Amino acid sequence: MSEASRTLVQSFYGHLKDGNPPAAFALLADDIEWNEAEGNPLADRNPYIGAAAIAEGVFARLREIFDGFASKPEEFIADGNRVVVICRYFGTHKATGEPLNCQAVHSWTVDGDKIVRFQQYADTEQLSRLS
Repeated sequence: MSEASRTLVQSFYGHLKDGNPPAAFALLADDIEWNEAEGNPLADRNPYIGAAAIAEGVFARLREIFDGFASKPEEFIADGNRVVVICRYFGTHKATGEPLNCQAVHSWTVDGDKIVRFQQYADTEQLSRLS
């Protein structure tokens, strides 16, 4: 299960990198629970339930705040149906021009061929300065 879970989560990041959010979101369960890190300005709507809530409440808002926002995974650690991803966020804050280079950890839970849960842990001090 570990390898299948890792591959599924890697596919999610790959689709986003390739500019194909619909393919990434197709990997999410209909009732996925998505939580932004406590202290992150985008955590104001936690938990996000379902792809539409995540697309509007997280990804659309990130596009409003940043130019070129990207999450770049550095390491995938899988154990059973859990995948932990060590990553960094990059982008440029539209209002200030300040670059973003923020460390983060993502915890994913997989059930079969769908992602059912996401929890972000991030440098929320850096994120809150840019909101």
